[in-house]
Amino acid sequence: MSRGGPDTVDAGTPDAATADVTTTANTRTTYGRWAVPARLAARLLLAAVLAYAGLVKIGDLTEAGRTVALYRIVPDDSAQLVGGVLPFVEVALALLLVAGLATRAAATGAAVLLVAYVAAIASVWARGMSIDCGCFGGGGTLTGGAARGYALDIARDLLLLAPAALLIRHPRTPYALDNWVLDPKERGA
Repeated sequence: MSRGGPDTVDAGTPDAATADVTTTANTRTTYGRWAVPARLAARLLLAAVLAYAGLVKIGDLTEAGRTVALYRIVPDDSAQLVGGVLPFVEVALALLLVAGLATRAAATGAAVLLVAYVAAIASVWARGMSIDCGCFGGGGTLTGGAARGYALDIARDLLLLAPAALLIRHPRTPYALDNWVLDPKERGA
């Protein structure tokens, strides 16, 4: 017995080893209880945001192209192309995430888009321009208060990077096609 009192367990005793194993098992159980629902929620949240953003813009691809042009990052001709393609990319990623198919790749694609959105909004803000981000359609020139709007848009996109990062690290979720189409060795990834 150690000098710490009756409740203290000496590290060399079998009780100490049992305590360490029990603590590790309890930690895994607690983590495991929330990890699977958190990954499922992350997958569905990203899918919902991307689907909404893409579907709103698909309704008016010309407006989506004009919104991209307002950023003055790419030439106007390219802006029309980017504005026309981007909504379909968002919807495609959303469909992959909803289905749980190629989850890691879809989450990586979502993360790349989110980083690009943050960079584009920060660029506009740094150049002192005053536009609506057009993230969910209807982009255009603003009359004022753009700084507050930019901060909120950037914060939103940075927050959405967390579920994307979680899915990149741990892509396996319940109710996902990945669980049926992947080789059993890959399922544990």
